[in-house]
Amino acid sequence: MASDERSDETLLARVAVEPAAFEAFYRRHVTLVTGYFVRRTRSGELAADLTAETFASVFESAERFDAELGSARSWLFGIAHHRLLESLRQGEVETRARRRLGLPRIELTDADIERIEASGSSIDVGALLDELPEDQRIAIVDHVIGEQPYEAIATELRCSEAVVRQRVSRGLRALRQLLEGAP
Repeated sequence: MASDERSDETLLARVAVEPAAFEAFYRRHVTLVTGYFVRRTRSGELAADLTAETFASVFESAERFDAELGSARSWLFGIAHHRLLESLRQGEVETRARRRLGLPRIELTDADIERIEASGSSIDVGALLDELPEDQRIAIVDHVIGEQPYEAIATELRCSEAVVRQRVSRGLRALRQLLEGAP
C-alpha cells in the first residue's frame, strides 16, 4: 500500500467520511504507540490491548480533534497517556471504545507477544524514567513523548509554564547523565 502523504491533521479530519484516512493515520503511528506502551508496561500483551483501545478512541473522537490546540500526534499521545493511566488505576485495560465499535479482542500468539516486546528500545527508557523524580518524569512524558505544549501541561498540573520547562530541563539532564553513566 502506498504511503499517504497527507498531514496527520488532514487524515483525522477525513476519518468520518474516508476509512482509508484512519488506516493511514493508524499505520503511521501504531509502532510508536505500541513502543510507548511496551516501554511503560513491559508487557507485549498489555501494550497490544492499550494500543487497540487508544486507536478505537481515536476513531470515535477524530471529529473532535482541534488542530488549534496542538498537533495530531500530541493529541494521539495524550489519548495513549490517559489510557495508560486508566489501566494503572483500574488494574485492567478499559475496553469500552473497542466494544462500542464492535471490534473483537485480538488474540496474540507467543510469537506476536515476543515481537511486540522486542519492538521496544534496547535501552529501557521506562526504567530510566522511573529513576527520575515523579514531577520530572511526568513533564518529560507529557512534553517530549506526548508532544504536549508547555502551556497545556502547566494547566493540567496547575503550575506555571516556567516550572514545567524547568522540570523538563532537569529531567533531560538527569536522563543524559544516566545514559552516559555519569554521577
